[in-house]
Amino acid sequence: MWAYPLEICVIWTQECFKRSVSSVTKTIVTTVPFVNIFVEEFFVTAVKGPLAETDVAPEGTAASSRASAGAARPMRADAIRNHEKILIAAEETFALEGVLVPIDVIAERAGVGIGTLYRHFPTKEALYEAIVTTRVTHLIETARSYESDADPGHALFSFLRQFAQQAAAKRDLFEALNQAGIDVKSQFSDLLSQLMSTVDVLRERAVAVGAIKDDVSTTDILTLISGSCHAAGHNGVDNDALQRLLDIVIAGICQPVAR
Repeated sequence: MWAYPLEICVIWTQECFKRSVSSVTKTIVTTVPFVNIFVEEFFVTAVKGPLAETDVAPEGTAASSRASAGAARPMRADAIRNHEKILIAAEETFALEGVLVPIDVIAERAGVGIGTLYRHFPTKEALYEAIVTTRVTHLIETARSYESDADPGHALFSFLRQFAQQAAAKRDLFEALNQAGIDVKSQFSDLLSQLMSTVDVLRERAVAVGAIKDDVSTTDILTLISGSCHAAGHNGVDNDALQRLLDIVIAGICQPVAR
């Protein structure tokens, strides 16, 4: 079946460290017509290692078809740890050095092998997406945790402070993504809309008990909070100063006390 097995294997091995698995596979399939799904699976296994219980094969491969046919297996503890270590290392590295940093640097700082990183995130774009998705999803879960709070005003204000802390802490990361041409608002519009809807529940509850003004929208509130974080970051203010800015914003949206 194979005319030059040794030479082809060498080319595959060299290319895997230069480009993502998906792009290399496409190149091989294009240039070597007789390479079929068997070769694709061999490449993924030989270069990145056997698919672990927590790993997902690239869409369209025979491996992914077999995986989808069976029941989804829970992520193992070691894989969860590796996933989190990669995300943390990527966030810190992108924030400090920009998103053009080589992917092997992130793997080294995460303390994992390059193959492990690629099994979790086949491309750099997948890594960007995971970082943003994780952060926004965390905010959504935080907002939902306040929905049953007995004091709607306290619930909204507590969430806004946590939102501000997250925005301030990740400002450099999101600026790096924006400078690299990654439009977070458009690429994650559905997730951001979900966040807005969840926060709107907190706002409506606060309005219903007279804790805040009824003519202030969720967009108004989050824009004011984000603007405060942005200004605080560029002016180099500390957390105490940021909290004072938040106090001013919260005081501005509160319902005036009748005299």
